[in-house]
Amino acid sequence: MERKKRALLPLLLILQGWCIEHSQGFNVGTSGAKIFLGPKIDEFGYTVQQFSNHQGKWLLVGAPWRGYPQNRKGDVYKCAIAGPTTTCDKLNLQKDIDIKNVQNINVNMSLGLTLIRTTKNNGFMTCGPLWAQSCATQYFYPGVCAEVSALFAPQPAFAPALQTCGGPMDIAIVLDGSNSIYPWPPVVTFLVKLLQHLDIGPQQSQVSVIQYGVDPTMEFKMNTHKTRDSIVKAASEIPQRGGSETNTFKAIEYARANAFLPANGGRPGASKVMVVVTDGESHDNSKRNSVIPACEKDGITRFGIAVLGYYIRNNIDSQKLIDEIKSIASSPSDKYYFNVSAEDALQEIAGTLGDRIFNIEGTGTGGEFEMEMSQVGFSAHQTKNEDVLMLGAAGAYGWTGTVVHKTAQKSVIFPKEAFQQILEDKNHSSLLGYSVTTLYSGSTEYFVAGAPRSNHTGQVVVYTLNKQRQPDVRHSQRGDQIGSYFGSVLCPLDVDRDAVTDLLLVGAPMYMSEEKKETGRVYIFAVTDGFLSSQGFLEGSSPLENARFGMAIAAAPDLNLDGFNDVVVGAPLEENGQGAVYIYNGDAKSIRKQSSQKILAMKLDPKLRYFGRSLDASGDLNGDSVPDVSVGSYGNVLQLWSRAVAVVTARVTFTPDRISILSKSCSLGGRMVSCFEATVCFVAEFRPSISVGPAEIKYNMTLDADLQSSRVASRGHFGNSERVVQQDFSVSTTEVCADHQVYVQDTPDLVNSIAVRVDITLQKPDSSPVLDAFSPAAWDFFIPFSKDCGTDEVCYSDLVLSVERETPSGSSLLVSYKNRRLTLSVTVMNRKENSYNTRVTARYSSNLFYSSVTLPSDGTEVKCTSSKDAEIVMCQVGYPALRTDQSVTFEISFEFNLAKLQKEVKVVFEAQSDSSEETPADNMETMMIPVQYETEIILSREANLIVHILDEMDEIINPVKTYDDIGPELTFTLKVSGAVFPVNLVHLNVSLPITTKLGNQLLYITSVEGTPTTDVQCDTQALIDPFNIREKEYTLKFTPESFRGTSHLNCVSAKCQELKCVLKDLNVKSDYNIKVSARIWNETLAKADFQSVILDVNARIETSQPDLLVIAHKHVMVEVTVSKPGAKGDIPVGVIVGSVIGGLLLLALAVAALWKFGFFKRKYHQLQKSEDGAEAEGLQNDGGQA
Repeated sequence: MERKKRALLPLLLILQGWCIEHSQGFNVGTSGAKIFLGPKIDEFGYTVQQFSNHQGKWLLVGAPWRGYPQNRKGDVYKCAIAGPTTTCDKLNLQKDIDIKNVQNINVNMSLGLTLIRTTKNNGFMTCGPLWAQSCATQYFYPGVCAEVSALFAPQPAFAPALQTCGGPMDIAIVLDGSNSIYPWPPVVTFLVKLLQHLDIGPQQSQVSVIQYGVDPTMEFKMNTHKTRDSIVKAASEIPQRGGSETNTFKAIEYARANAFLPANGGRPGASKVMVVVTDGESHDNSKRNSVIPACEKDGITRFGIAVLGYYIRNNIDSQKLIDEIKSIASSPSDKYYFNVSAEDALQEIAGTLGDRIFNIEGTGTGGEFEMEMSQVGFSAHQTKNEDVLMLGAAGAYGWTGTVVHKTAQKSVIFPKEAFQQILEDKNHSSLLGYSVTTLYSGSTEYFVAGAPRSNHTGQVVVYTLNKQRQPDVRHSQRGDQIGSYFGSVLCPLDVDRDAVTDLLLVGAPMYMSEEKKETGRVYIFAVTDGFLSSQGFLEGSSPLENARFGMAIAAAPDLNLDGFNDVVVGAPLEENGQGAVYIYNGDAKSIRKQSSQKILAMKLDPKLRYFGRSLDASGDLNGDSVPDVSVGSYGNVLQLWSRAVAVVTARVTFTPDRISILSKSCSLGGRMVSCFEATVCFVAEFRPSISVGPAEIKYNMTLDADLQSSRVASRGHFGNSERVVQQDFSVSTTEVCADHQVYVQDTPDLVNSIAVRVDITLQKPDSSPVLDAFSPAAWDFFIPFSKDCGTDEVCYSDLVLSVERETPSGSSLLVSYKNRRLTLSVTVMNRKENSYNTRVTARYSSNLFYSSVTLPSDGTEVKCTSSKDAEIVMCQVGYPALRTDQSVTFEISFEFNLAKLQKEVKVVFEAQSDSSEETPADNMETMMIPVQYETEIILSREANLIVHILDEMDEIINPVKTYDDIGPELTFTLKVSGAVFPVNLVHLNVSLPITTKLGNQLLYITSVEGTPTTDVQCDTQALIDPFNIREKEYTLKFTPESFRGTSHLNCVSAKCQELKCVLKDLNVKSDYNIKVSARIWNETLAKADFQSVILDVNARIETSQPDLLVIAHKHVMVEVTVSKPGAKGDIPVGVIVGSVIGGLLLLALAVAALWKFGFFKRKYHQLQKSEDGAEAEGLQNDGGQA
């Protein structure tokens, strides 16, 4: 267990160093944070601003939904920094929002949605961009703002985009009162509802009503009624006058000529509107071509309403009526023409008609929205010129947006054309003015406006003002992802504090990662004379969760007091909506893209939600000369206190300054060891320099661990028997030191210096001052070894390496399960100066395992260690040094890895040391040995038939109808088993004597089965049941044939066919079977001439790599002896030959015996005498005759 602890220690130290550098909070403290409470339902915390006056220091907090659910008027709270209270006071600013001479609609204005400090009077300003004004039934949303003094006294509200409720309008309503209109009350109801949607008054709208049938009648004049109530009452009492005809154009001409006369209340310059309501085709349609052009000439806008009830009730085609009313209405007809199915339905269109009439007030055209829905105050910014405020109007010009420049004297609303070209807004609703700010370059001020929906990707526009005080676009940048809301947040930053803007940070809080999460981004742009150049971007820590990183960005005036301004970024949806805040520190003229601190809401209060939705870090609120950070969340605002910064420096000195290998002056555990003393010293500088310190630190000193690496085993330890010593220290501006004794252990590395690493951290993470995150918190120092190699302390060795095999070189190895070891003899010799930490490294092929080492006979120490991650074994030879002319021989053994079969083994040996090697060429040797592997596969067979006796009484069936008609069944199984390691592929070929040499059938194969079927595959094409006997009968034709003199019917004496099988992926100790079923063809054997013969089936097995994988026994035979008991026996040739030879020998012996006993002599003499007598007798006879 202790060894495990020590082995893990370097890793823990590395992780500890990483944590110190990357995870520990920097100087924005989380301990002692003041959490202010507010109503969540009111969106308390949506905006936050730090604020100071002579009464104290405060947080101003926007609650734009204050009053919910009854209303969303909104308000601003003030929260006192001093004192223990965590509640805030409502300023009740919504009560003071009142624009004179306008019908104020404050109910949902969302005051507090925008909140900024103003330099004028050292106060602040808040806006309610959803403040509305009412014009009749129409609501406009121009937005409202109000400044508040330093003592929280509200100033008069202002609405730069305040709308005039239209110009004067004279409206003539021409009603069809003929007999066909039925019922009449719905018509009156329609008239009343229409009038209720109009802004009635002497300066607004006037209405005259003309009823007609045969003739028109003016019910009342334009100036008869001065108020809406009066005219509504009068209209509700109009009776139906009736009439047998519908003279519509006569009534229109009457209204045109009379209703708008000054005598009847008509006003010069007022817009003229006529509304015609009828339920039937006119009886005077012939007048249309003169009446309608006259209306056009007089500039009368006309609405035509067709009531189709009469036509529908009587099933009459209404198309002519529709065409006539459309011809009365102004163009386009889809805007000025209405029809209803019945009189009762008229009231359904009254509101729509009223709105359309209202939209043409003062213009007569009803064009697109300009500033009616502008929402001025959606964003705001105080410029350097204390008299100029920038106000964003994101809803202006149909949500294209614009910017308003507000001064004490006037408000300048920039026209749509000012930004039209740069936005290229084609009904994309750019929302220009969603955010606004300024940039500074010397004496030049550049204005910036964000348009997060421009071209769907978002845009930032930089502009100046020309001599006419109109925008002159300087530059623009677009976002790179649709829907990211690039430009919704803007934050200029003067990094080096020279009054020139260095960077513009642009938030894209809805930027989506590849994992489809709204992680958010903050883009960095360098600013040069109003031009923006990309410098990359900032991101949160995880692409796997929604974070909305960049939803709030705030510049901070040098949080860590290093002379550069910093940035705070909110990610309110991180950590499942709890939120987080990131701190980025300035550096020269840019910012570091790695955050120095991440503050999680859950660390402050697990109940917090949307922490980071609003931010401010503009000042010091507790008087310690360090700016503090204020963070808004859902229903809370948190005041975080920044801490002073300490820059600590460490140094280490050693006594003596070198480690002597030969001199061991310290006693440890009863033995003498080398040792040295390490003295560590610390000193600190503080920011700010006044009233700060000391820094309470904890330091670690670690042996054999430097800033780049850490050894697995240390070469030394402190007095606590560990490689690490830890101590608490109080560090001030005066240097303080501590001494530590170090004991050196036996080590293979006596050449490289021992490293001593010093790490520091705070004793308490929340204490102050805090360690500077950008100054070193870890240092390394080194003490070298002293060597016995002359005055230069450099050892020059000359190692010579040789390796030999037990068996002769060049011969291959046959590896079997019982013979798996390879042993090599290694000799290493040193011919020159001491070779320190001598080692022999063997890199071997993957078909070997390192097994063991046999130590030298002379007792020289050899220790071998193999690697778990690579085929390497390293042997330390003669520690600590291989002396001059010393030679060491040892044996190293390997075992074959039967899981990896290769044609050769390769072992590369190399001798190395920590000394300098003069002739490295003889330090390496390579052994390459050919290898074969004995698979130990066994091929065996089983058969159901060994002997087949043909009985003369057996019936020979021909033609053959079934397999049984052929003859007896021969079934044999070939079994492959016993592999000692997996074999990928084995071939098994079976030679089957199918026919005799004359073509008579011997064996008839009926089936072949391999098991397991997935691993055994046989090619049986044209081999099984070739005559298709299972389907039809077969007639055998026999050619007379004799097997006499033939003992075996095999592939030599008969004709064979091959059964080829493949066995795949043979597992260790597994069995694989091939079962062959055949019939012995009785008729061939019964008719052939023989007494006994043997049928031979030959099986052969081989691997797919016979030169690598060897099978010792490759053949097996299946034999069936066939005999005919009733057949005449054969006299073997040998018997005949032997008999002849024996007879000749016996004859020779008999002749010799007779010859010996004179038998042939006596006979010879008798014959000789007989021949002589006969010859004499013949001579006599011849003479007598003569």
